[in-house]
Amino acid sequence: MRLIVLGCSGSGPGPESPASGYLVEAGGTRIVLDLGNGTLGALQRHLDPWSLDGVVFSHLHADHCSDFASLVVHRRYHPRPPFDPGVARLPVHAPAGAHDRFARAYAPTAAELAETDLTDVFTFHDLAAGGTCRIGTGADQIQVRAFDVVHPCPAFALRVEHGGRVLTYSGDTGACPGLVEAARDTDLLLCEASWPHGDHNPTGVHLSGREAGEHATAAGARRLVVTHVPAWYDRDELATEAKAAFDGPVEVATPDAVFEV
Repeated sequence: MRLIVLGCSGSGPGPESPASGYLVEAGGTRIVLDLGNGTLGALQRHLDPWSLDGVVFSHLHADHCSDFASLVVHRRYHPRPPFDPGVARLPVHAPAGAHDRFARAYAPTAAELAETDLTDVFTFHDLAAGGTCRIGTGADQIQVRAFDVVHPCPAFALRVEHGGRVLTYSGDTGACPGLVEAARDTDLLLCEASWPHGDHNPTGVHLSGREAGEHATAAGARRLVVTHVPAWYDRDELATEAKAAFDGPVEVATPDAVFEV
């Protein structure tokens, strides 16, 4: 598999990066994990959005899903679509309630919402803890398993598997066993680290750099990539924290970075 960082700024876009979004390529199958602010533009540097085979959302906070409204416009109103988007509808796998959440972002008034049905160009599938979705066909199929993690809204860590290789994406999470389970023996753990370690940090929201390293160690991950660092923190500082708690390779996500899995 190949992981391409579309955006990695935590809690919203920063001056150097869009918010959270990641392109995963495996054989002929291409999916995105989350589509935060600014990521659809970044996606177009790497891939024609019409080439996507699916979209998977870890959770429905705006910094992870707000560019879906722009993808709606792209699928509905592009003047030269390469195929009929109403026939080849794009699969969207997300926590329950995603259709209404996205419809409200696209159609903000009650009157518009009543007339908005995004299933003209998308198919929506609810993610559930322990559930699995499969995107693509044959040897190119990507499997994604969802694991409950701790966050102020329903949220999942995503375990992505293809050809015997495993990529785990933490999404947004506080310290919890679910992330360790999702990342068990993973080849690459793409893990959020949203603040320096300290007793003052709220519980059940995000991880520190040290906690990202601790979860990678507990899971037996082979490689750690730190992501979701807000613009007001130093990503190298958080990576240094992670290195103190994890003996394997530790890298930092940056826009347009490519990681082979």
